[in-house]
Amino acid sequence: MQKGRGRTSRIRRRKLIRSSESRGVNESHKPEFIKLKKWLKDRNFEDTNLMPARFPGTGRGLMSKTSLREGQMIISLPGSCLLTTDTVIRSSLGAYIIKWKPPPSPLLALCTFLVSEKHAGDQSVWKPYLDILPKSYTCPVCLEPEVVNLLPEPLKAKAEEQRMSVQQFFASSRDFFSSLQPLFEEATDSVFSYSALLWAWCTVNTRAVYLRTRRRDCLSLEPDTCALAPYLDLLNHSPNVQVKAAFNEETGCYEIRTASDYRKHKEVFICYGPHDNHRLLLEYGFVSLCNPHACVYVSREILVKYLPSTDKQMNKKISILKDHGFLENLTFGWDGPSWRLLTALKLLCLEAEKFTYWTKVLLGEVISDTNEKTSLNIAQKICCYLIEETSAVLQKDEKVSLLSQLTLVETLWMEELKILKASAETLTSLQTTLI
Repeated sequence: MQKGRGRTSRIRRRKLIRSSESRGVNESHKPEFIKLKKWLKDRNFEDTNLMPARFPGTGRGLMSKTSLREGQMIISLPGSCLLTTDTVIRSSLGAYIIKWKPPPSPLLALCTFLVSEKHAGDQSVWKPYLDILPKSYTCPVCLEPEVVNLLPEPLKAKAEEQRMSVQQFFASSRDFFSSLQPLFEEATDSVFSYSALLWAWCTVNTRAVYLRTRRRDCLSLEPDTCALAPYLDLLNHSPNVQVKAAFNEETGCYEIRTASDYRKHKEVFICYGPHDNHRLLLEYGFVSLCNPHACVYVSREILVKYLPSTDKQMNKKISILKDHGFLENLTFGWDGPSWRLLTALKLLCLEAEKFTYWTKVLLGEVISDTNEKTSLNIAQKICCYLIEETSAVLQKDEKVSLLSQLTLVETLWMEELKILKASAETLTSLQTTLI
């Protein structure tokens, strides 16, 4: 038998493969990270706990150098490393911001600074940080229209709102950009193009940490709570971890402590919040697999799809649900239909002679076995319909040229299909209990 062909060798190879799949590949040696580390060291930051790495599934992130314990400080970034509106005001842009009326928003100040510094290239003191920022983003506002059209309806509507908001942000900022012409040899229209501003907007929207700063008269009244945190912003999101993150006024550092244990050479995560996948894709441009907060939204049209059209009280029932906020956030989750969805269906399924009991339904009271069974049956039909619709979307053939964007959308739909199937099983169990 040739060496390396036996059973023991195969087991060893499988272990190595599994290990490489769970462990990241150290990227500390890459030129961009060597420069970033030197830049950070010049600002009194030197990390002893983490190192940049690339991981399967999450991409670029931070890996533990040693074992980390619950409550341990994982990163303490000095305020001198943070990019805030104070940074912008102290720059050459400051004089133009101070005299501009009406005052620019904190978001506009940060975006303008990012575009200006990126345009400066090697002349920018922020270049080591800018070089490790993504060149492009995958928030819906950055996706091609034909890809956005494949999103679930509730998310598609929010994606369009996002696109319109950014376009309005750009249009309303062009006069301010023109006022900066003395700072640039090129025309400001070419420096502050829509694509440049979109990149800056996504950078702030997806990577900023919360940091409340003192209010400045030269900026608008909008909350000034965003700060870019070089290196720290390499930490990826996991819905299954908890951390304590805040700016420590005593140390002058933005600090993160872990509430979890980590073994050596494992990816270290933070949690962006208890967000479902629609929110994560809209705000951050990614989908979290097996996200416990993920859900599938049920629209008003689908809610009434399997209800009898002969119900003369239907319009009144819909009106009651709307007045009490029960036409929004109706969902299926990993553990079945949400309480809000079942409550809405129970009210819609009330028989004519029991319609006056609608207040009790909204309070969670059981009206009758018939009402319980009917609402569960309708929920099951809606769930099966959504499973069919989701499966149909996943079977569509789309342009290969948009493969990377389509993969993201496909992942979202696949997660929703898993949720719906889990909900269907829960509903079957509930229906069996009532028989």
